Amino acid sequence: MDSSLTNDFHPLEPTDFSQESKKVIDFIANYYTNVEKYPVLSQVKPGYLKTLLPDSAPVSSESLEDILNDITTSIMPGITHWQSPNFFAYFPATTSTAGFLGEMLCSGFNLGETNTSPAAAELETLVMDWMAQMLELPRSFLSSGNGSGVLQLSTSEAMVCTLATAREKVLREIGYEGISRLVVYASDQTHSSLQKCVELVGIPPSNFRCLPTTYSGGFSLTPRTLEDAIEKDIESGLVPFYVCATVGTTGCGAVDPVEELGKVARKYNLWFHIDAAYGGSACICPEFRHYLDGVEHANSFSMSPHKWFLTYVDCCCLWVQNPDNSLMEGLPTISPEYLMNDDDDSESKDMEDYKDWQIASNKRFLAIKLWVVIRRHGLATLRFHIRSDVKLASYFESLVAKDNRFEVVVPRKFALVCFRLKSSHSKEDKNQNQELNKKLLLEVNKSGHAFMIHAVVDGVYFIRCAIGSTLTQECHVVSLWKLIQEKATLVLLNSSN
Repeated sequence: MDSSLTNDFHPLEPTDFSQESKKVIDFIANYYTNVEKYPVLSQVKPGYLKTLLPDSAPVSSESLEDILNDITTSIMPGITHWQSPNFFAYFPATTSTAGFLGEMLCSGFNLGETNTSPAAAELETLVMDWMAQMLELPRSFLSSGNGSGVLQLSTSEAMVCTLATAREKVLREIGYEGISRLVVYASDQTHSSLQKCVELVGIPPSNFRCLPTTYSGGFSLTPRTLEDAIEKDIESGLVPFYVCATVGTTGCGAVDPVEELGKVARKYNLWFHIDAAYGGSACICPEFRHYLDGVEHANSFSMSPHKWFLTYVDCCCLWVQNPDNSLMEGLPTISPEYLMNDDDDSESKDMEDYKDWQIASNKRFLAIKLWVVIRRHGLATLRFHIRSDVKLASYFESLVAKDNRFEVVVPRKFALVCFRLKSSHSKEDKNQNQELNKKLLLEVNKSGHAFMIHAVVDGVYFIRCAIGSTLTQECHVVSLWKLIQEKATLVLLNSSN
């Protein structure tokens, strides 16, 4: 090994930093330019990478050129390209130039915590108030109205924090031995992460109520279903304490009736959380804001800008309506000596200490990411972005409707289209139709030209087309539909033989 390398080691030399960063930016820019050329879904088999890369770390430094070359030849084949314009699976992880700039600033400053950086804490308060105003949340969710907004890494973390807070409030009244009696309610369309979070805060899995929804009800949780479940649990000696409503479910994009569920929650004194991870972004547009009617009944509300708001992963907004100014009082407040400021008896106490509003004691400078996105685009452009995706989804939905071999399974609310290929037999067999659509989805994804996933609601298997990737344009939607039609013809032909 060359000893001169270790004797003159400067891991953050400004000139090298600038030159090498530009090379990486050029590499990423080239990736975005050519991402459409890659198979959307990774085509490799698990375990492929161990045959391509060394099984031990290098002793000496390697050049950036060699590293980027290995990324191209070894890493790229094992990536599913979420930024491809032909990515229509899950929900989008949108990106933007502004989002990338914010990500660079966030990483560049690399703050360890916000307690000693007033700008970080105050910018977080500011940007959360901006978002709340864009969503027209009640003043009681804003800092000026004794509300509280905090940036989390994910919806799961937001759920854990609100569950822990709600749990603590109840257990202080009934005693900590009563934790086995606490009950959580959600619909069968609620994201599965909630059940995981429920178990993480110590609630027995058997006390999670996954309440049924129906096609006739738009797969929304009805207040009657919720109230019946609550009454039944009370009669059994259990303690209902938390209910989660969703604005834009993952499976089919359903929206729970916030106003009605909120009234039931208040009647029985349950903590009411609204998960708008996906649909929340759309609610900055007046035509979608009605999905949040009744939000004033909620104790907490969350949405994820990293899904549809042109902000890079990870970034989740969580607000707590907090008229008594006892923000997140259920979370432990830990203040070791090494986290105390020398001037803790001065005006610094007026600065929000976000470590007590989240799981980790520190976090990245998330606020600057969202702040840059909002400033560079502005509300008008962000609304245009949402409406453009919804327009493309509406167009795809119309293409499905024109082909009598297909049907839309669930009415579209945002930019998610749920459809399926109908059986060619006069009497439909549910299992046969499921196999038919499984084969269709497999053929589409195997082609490498597009990627979608399926869902099952009320026993019906269907294909999800989630439009929203930043680079997706009308031509990609048209190409997707032609691919689906081509593969459908093949699948139907094979099924009839």
